[in-house]
Amino acid sequence: MDDTSGTLDEALQRLHASGPERGGWLTNHAPMAVEALVRHGQAPAVHRWLDRYRAKLEDMPAPHSPITAADWRKALGDPARIADWARFFERETAERPWRVVLAEWWPRLLPGIAGGATHPVIRTGHAVRTLLTTEETAPRRTELAHALGYWAARHQPLPELTPLTPLTPASTAPTTPTAAAAAAALDAVPPVPDQEGGIRARLAQLTAFPRWGTAPDADTAHALLTELVTAATHRYATHGHGEPIMLVHAATAPNAVLRTLPALPRELWPASLSAAWAASAAVTAAYTPPEPAARKDTAHKDTALTAEEVFERAAAHGDDHTIKFTDTALDVGDPLALAAAVRSVELNPPAF
Repeated sequence: MDDTSGTLDEALQRLHASGPERGGWLTNHAPMAVEALVRHGQAPAVHRWLDRYRAKLEDMPAPHSPITAADWRKALGDPARIADWARFFERETAERPWRVVLAEWWPRLLPGIAGGATHPVIRTGHAVRTLLTTEETAPRRTELAHALGYWAARHQPLPELTPLTPLTPASTAPTTPTAAAAAAALDAVPPVPDQEGGIRARLAQLTAFPRWGTAPDADTAHALLTELVTAATHRYATHGHGEPIMLVHAATAPNAVLRTLPALPRELWPASLSAAWAASAAVTAAYTPPEPAARKDTAHKDTALTAEEVFERAAAHGDDHTIKFTDTALDVGDPLALAAAVRSVELNPPAF
């Protein structure tokens, strides 16, 4: 990412007075979207995009009482403590290296990866990617603090799940992963019985997942997680119509974990894979359509576009989920991923 203009820091500073949600539970996607816009050469459009998004922002809620290292467990998963958690992580990342804070809190937060409809982990992934690949600045460090604070406030473990017949033996994860294996795992996820209502009502119905994505070591975990992101991105091309906005998270949530792995101790990678699989499978179960879309002869015609052209199309479309999904599709980078990104532009309503 080349941001010699300082646009990203300016945008983050504008946003850090805002809370991570609006209307009580809808997520503020702006920090994630502006990071993707800047990364893919759309910095000149960022402030104009923010001006139009401003109506969807709310001020950071009032704080209650400070969270400390001694009493944080009482506040975990309490959305009323969003501001308290943001301030806690601001202090933590100011006093200690951000990688140290992340490594300490990642295993604490990982069981609640589906909380906030997976948005907190996605925001964390964008923040970590910036810190790993660009200069560390105060606004970028604060962005990680607010992402982690949002995750802590919305932390919500999934129900206890029964493992279905494994697609690969739990003790012998494949050493040469293929996208087909992850795709088969996602296809085998049973949909929740009642596909009405919001994501919290749907996730409460989860009972079982295929056992997939266990890894004996860090390298296998990385390979399998890459495979999962690829498969979930590809799957959007044929299944995104089930719920075009929500199903992007089946790919963007595990990709956030994949982006974060380089900043984490390697011993945390296998557990990160398991959590990413749970998040992707949960979203798939909640919103998967009864039938995939029929493949048309013209399904891949837009993959003649370059990756840059596909992202330009998403940026012009303006929808925050579409921008973030296209950002993930560009990470995957193959023709079907780019076709899935174009499909997201077609399925989701323009932002403004």
